[in-house]
Amino acid sequence: MNQASEPVSVTILDRKYQFACTPEERKNLIEAARDLDERMKEIRESGHLMSLERIALQAALNLTDQVLKMQRRAADREERIDSRIRLLTEQLDNALKE
Repeated sequence: MNQASEPVSVTILDRKYQFACTPEERKNLIEAARDLDERMKEIRESGHLMSLERIALQAALNLTDQVLKMQRRAADREERIDSRIRLLTEQLDNALKE
């Protein structure tokens, strides 16, 4: 059964926003908002005059880049593990045949 959403207030770049989420999602939402706030403040403080929209877009692009890199690393790691499992299975099969 789905739990009802509850309002959660967060502050991002000195502005308050309200979102709705389940109690289980609350902690992650607050943590995500804090992380985003820090990233956006770093971008704002980089010295370039940017609108809130540009800062948000830059933060989104940076986060997306990180996610894509993590996905590629995970896929590479999974392929190495699969290759290792195939090799070990082959070696085990050969050992059992002897």
